[in-house]
Amino acid sequence: MAEQQTPAPIRAQGRTPDPAGAAAPDPLTADGGKPDSAVVRDALGVGVAVGLSGFAFGVTSASNGLSLLQTCALSLLVFTGASQFALVGALAGGGNPVTAAAGAFFLGVRNAFYGLRLSQLLQLPRWVRPFAAQWVIDETTAVTLAQPTRRARRLGFVVTGLTLYVLWNLTTLLGAVGAEAIGDTQAWGLDAAGPATFLALLAPMLRTATERAVAALAVLLGLGLLPVLPNGVPVLVAALAAPLVLFAQGRRKGDVPATAAGAETAPPSGTSTTSEPSPSEPGNSQEGTDR
Repeated sequence: MAEQQTPAPIRAQGRTPDPAGAAAPDPLTADGGKPDSAVVRDALGVGVAVGLSGFAFGVTSASNGLSLLQTCALSLLVFTGASQFALVGALAGGGNPVTAAAGAFFLGVRNAFYGLRLSQLLQLPRWVRPFAAQWVIDETTAVTLAQPTRRARRLGFVVTGLTLYVLWNLTTLLGAVGAEAIGDTQAWGLDAAGPATFLALLAPMLRTATERAVAALAVLLGLGLLPVLPNGVPVLVAALAAPLVLFAQGRRKGDVPATAAGAETAPPSGTSTTSEPSPSEPGNSQEGTDR
């Protein structure tokens, strides 16, 4: 039988032929990881689903006294839904503009921390970063962090940011223009669309007991102080939930080792601390112990 020879191109590279016949990497995948089509599909799903919520903001803002220009400027320049709803809600409740702006600002501070992480993952050119910063929000961060490679992260970030920014501003305009035709937003329940959207985004992120404790305490502080503090201030006070929970956890973890160490060193109650002679010592017979 003639000996089967390895093809010349493979022999030249010092490799043996793959008996399984593995296919070559797909050029349409993101650096050999997740396919580009899958990244785009996920990004479009998030962008479209959340972008349509801009209609509720446009209606809520216009029905609470903000002009069409002011409403659209908030979506174009601020572009973070939770902060926009918080600002409009505080102003609609008669809150001080400075206090309302402060509450919206502190809600938006989280985006700065998102940016620190995304700058490491995306590694965009310096001249692009000021423009990309406008798109650093909850949704773009979530999609970016879910990708396995830098190419997929950049693609997910761009597609999510572009889709969401265009749809959010377009639906904000439509909502503000159609506010008069809709009438009372409370009758339609649109005033609750903003908080409902924010809670829907937040709930899946509460995976640990610490995160759930912070969220629960923040809700208690915000709702409990709402009747006694001016509009916008309860949001600022609710931000204290995180350091309070972390401080309580630190105290509890510090007490547990001390208690455990004391339990190990302290003798059991009712026992004598005098040492008994070892059976191996002279004069200590073990007779009768093996009965």
